[in-house]
Order: sequence, then C-alpha cells, then structure tokens
Amino acid sequence: MKIIKKSSFFKVVLNAYLIDHSQPSNINYLWNFGSLLGLCLGIQIITGVTLAMHYNPSVAEAFNSVEHIMRDVNNGWLVRYLHSNTASAFFFLVYLHMGRGLYYGSYRAPRTLAWVIGAIILILMMGTGFLGYVLPYGQMSLWGATVITNLISAIPWIGQDIVEFIWGGFSVNNATLNRFFALHFVLPFVLAALALMHLIAVHETAGASNPLGVPGYYDRVPFAPYFLFKDLITIFIFFFVLSMSVFFMPNVLGDSENYIMANPMQTPAAIVPEWYLLPFYAILRSIPNKLLGVVAMFASLVAILALPFTDLGRTRGLQFRPLSKILFYVLLANFLILQQLGAKHVESPFIEFGQISTALYFAHFFILVPVVSVIENTLMDLYQTNNKSR
Repeated sequence: MKIIKKSSFFKVVLNAYLIDHSQPSNINYLWNFGSLLGLCLGIQIITGVTLAMHYNPSVAEAFNSVEHIMRDVNNGWLVRYLHSNTASAFFFLVYLHMGRGLYYGSYRAPRTLAWVIGAIILILMMGTGFLGYVLPYGQMSLWGATVITNLISAIPWIGQDIVEFIWGGFSVNNATLNRFFALHFVLPFVLAALALMHLIAVHETAGASNPLGVPGYYDRVPFAPYFLFKDLITIFIFFFVLSMSVFFMPNVLGDSENYIMANPMQTPAAIVPEWYLLPFYAILRSIPNKLLGVVAMFASLVAILALPFTDLGRTRGLQFRPLSKILFYVLLANFLILQQLGAKHVESPFIEFGQISTALYFAHFFILVPVVSVIENTLMDLYQTNNKSR
C-alpha cells in the first residue's frame, strides 16, 4: 500500500481548493465575502490569543486589565482595537454573505447542507460575540450579561436554576467571568472547524453557484489566478477600511457606558447590546410575554433554515422573479428597521412598530415566500401556455 506523506496530503488539498478548483466564470464580487470572512476569523483568533495573555478574568481586575492592555502593553491598543473593530466587520460581512445567499438562492439543493452549517455558524458567532462583550466588565458588560442571561429564567421550573448555574452563584461574579472567558477563547476554534466544514460542503457538492441561477457545468475557470486575484482586491479594500476604522474612529460603534467600570449598584439608563444583536433584541422585546419573547428571538435565527423548504420557485435565486425580488428588499428594509428599534426605549410607538416588524419578519419565511413562489409559478405556466397557443 502506498503511504501518502502528510505534507503531500496538505499540498493536494490546498491545490484542490485554492488552485485547480474550477468556478463558474460569471461569478461577481458578491462571491468574495467568504474569503473576507475567513480573514476576519484569522484576525480574531490571533488578536484574541494575544489579548488573553494579558487579560485577568476577575471582577476586581477585568476592567483594569483591559486598561493595562490599552496603556502599558506595547501596541496593546492596536491589538484591542483590531479585535473589537474586526468583530463588527465580521458580523457586517456575515450579514452581506447571507443576503447574497438569500438573493441568489444559495440555500437550494444541493447546497442545503452548506446553508444549515452557515446558520449554525451565525448562532455560534452571536454567542461568542456576546461572551466577548461581557469580558471588559464595563457598565454595559455587567448589565448586558445580567439581562441576557436572565432571559433563561423564563424556562418553566428549571430556568432560574440554569441561570444560577451559568453565573456560578446568585449574580454575575468571578465564576461568571472565568466561564465566559474560557468559552470565548475556545469557541472561535470551533467556529474555524465549522467554517472548514462549510467550505467542504460547498466545494464537494456543486461548487459555487452563479448569478444566473443555472448549473455551471460549462464555461468554468480555475480558482487561481483568476479568482485568487479577485479576492485580493477586496482583501486590500477591507484592510484599508479596517485601518481607517482602527486608527481614526475605533470607538464609533462602542457604547460610552462600557468605558465606566461595572457597578452592580447603578443601572444604566438604557441597556443596549452591540449593533449586530439589535434586530433579534427588538424581536425579543416586541412580545410582552417573557418566555414567548425568548422563543421568538431564537426562532428568528432558526427561521432561515425553513427557506430550502418554503421556497417553491422553479428557478434558483431571484434574478428572474420580480415579485420575490420585491419581497427580498422588503425583508432587508424590515431587518434594518428592527435594528433601529432594538436601540429604542420600550415605549409607544416603538412597541407597536416592533410587533408589526416582528410579524412581518416571520411571515416572510413561512407565509410570503411560499405564496409568492406559487403565484410566480402560476404566472410562468400561463405565459408558457399563451406562447404555445400562438
């Protein structure tokens, strides 16, 4: 039996994925988000490990250790700002990546497995982002952790016990920070493994889809050098934008309350999570019942898994489906509205707007998509029948 060396195996795999793997020749720059997301994950792991060397997960020292990183560690401010700003870029690119997938029907078979893994990655990313937001232990970190973890208490009978188990006590304390820090350190490596599975699921089924929504068996070109250099263009743009953010406006997306040391005796005027969690936070707050609100928030993340089954259209993607295209832009506008509502106080008229937007969000995946798909199929049949009769 011929034994393949490990080095040769990795060369074969890298060659198959980054050099010789053929792609449809007509894919555009919207297909570059995958490489940018891989770059973001790499930056997060490298900067995160570096920050972990100086961070102290203690209620008394967490805030001061972050200040120590910023002031005393050589280039510590750069590492921290890279970590925090790349986190925002990571979520921004993930939302763009998912939006492209929704528009071009990347959830349809044979890419359903890749879509499911992508949804799991999104949920895990949100958990990792929340854990990281708690670690600086500013005012918003403490109260955000208290409010979000308290949501689990809505589970009947065992909810409060689970909350106290997560806290390691009766409130957010040293045990909580230690657990959150350990999980925040480990989960990015789990994300890397899932990202690799996602990549394998895409490449081993049918490869990348294309803007026309038709099988691209012909007119294909190798990944290198064509798409490799195409990816490099967006990578250079990404580094330019990230550098502008890190060097000139590193705190533009941060909450000023989080630059005050956590005080359990003083509640902030408004508890607002990071911007990338706001749409789902708005869904949570739009439902008066605590348990139903928690269920709705998690259901809003899982709802995207219904698309492979509720989209009954005969063509992949929305390029040639005008009604579905309008529906997509309505979903996009509604998502942005939910993001704005998530940062507002729980008062009228924001409560009513939130309830309407939440209902529209769920209706999109479970009602509007299948209904519009059937209408478009019917119109297509009528068009073909009229053409044949002529």
